Amino acid sequence: MIQGRTWVFENRPYIAASSAVGGPFEANGPLAEDFDFLHGDLWLGQDSFEKAEKMLLEQACKKAVDKAGMKADDIQFFLSGDLMNQVITSSFAARTLAVPYLGLFGACSTSMESLALGALIVGSGFGDKVLVGTASHNAAVEKQFRYPTEYGGQKPQTAQWTVTGAGAAVLTSKKTKDEIYVAAATVGRVVDMGISDPFNMGAAMAPAAVDTIESHFRDLGLSEDEYDLILTGDLGKIGHRIAGDLLVKHGLKLPEEKFGDCGLMIYDEQQPVQAGGSGCACSACVTYGHVLNRMKNGELRKVLIVATGALLSPISYQQKETIPCIAHAVAIEKGGDPKK
Repeated sequence: MIQGRTWVFENRPYIAASSAVGGPFEANGPLAEDFDFLHGDLWLGQDSFEKAEKMLLEQACKKAVDKAGMKADDIQFFLSGDLMNQVITSSFAARTLAVPYLGLFGACSTSMESLALGALIVGSGFGDKVLVGTASHNAAVEKQFRYPTEYGGQKPQTAQWTVTGAGAAVLTSKKTKDEIYVAAATVGRVVDMGISDPFNMGAAMAPAAVDTIESHFRDLGLSEDEYDLILTGDLGKIGHRIAGDLLVKHGLKLPEEKFGDCGLMIYDEQQPVQAGGSGCACSACVTYGHVLNRMKNGELRKVLIVATGALLSPISYQQKETIPCIAHAVAIEKGGDPKK
């Protein structure tokens, strides 16, 4: 069923299993215990950072499939995207997995874009075992979008630290033990407020997040305290503050204790990450690790993840284009007896 820009899944797409993989910075962060694997260096034994990123995604996908009690041959569709040119991380990982593949690009919103589309496939009956995922790598992204790490360029405090990691989940139509399912998904619009600074992504993406959150609540007629937790993807300190101010200005005051940001959760305040975390793996790792673990434990029952993405490229930046942004929201709920 569709309500405005929001898909409401009457046939529940259940999250059979998920996995999160991280690198050295993530290993030193506050959510380290929620990762399935943590690596001590950025290379992962490879001769390029791009190959290391591919390994992260392959590892997360294989672990999620294994935790779901399935084999790669059981997967009917694999939906994934990343930040590398022509989404090579996802395409090359799909080559290894050897499963039917749909490549996506939503920048850092890809985690929820893939989850929303995977849920649509399962909920509509066109698939029963769908794998979704995404990945990012700090050094690979820095080299492509900014300056290679070896350059040693100084960054302003508005800049964010790209997460080295990957997250994946398996969706199925069959009810699972934990009964965690995708309830709804709101598709974002492209919003461009004229910001062109690639070192201030949070400010650029905040209006898109607000637009999608407003639409989600309006489409479904929800009250402000509907969710136990609402997380934006990777707005960081600057963008999250802007998003909160804009929501109040637009008449939607979310409870402060329930409104957070994945980019502010994945790292400790003592880590040198400027305004916080970012990258495709930011919301993917927090959601498929920390958030789902809390849902399994019964701490959370209704969660809204609003993954944000800056749709720029090295070429658009060099041609002095502004940064178009988008945000996709996915509502995840836990069924069963609330007392259990």
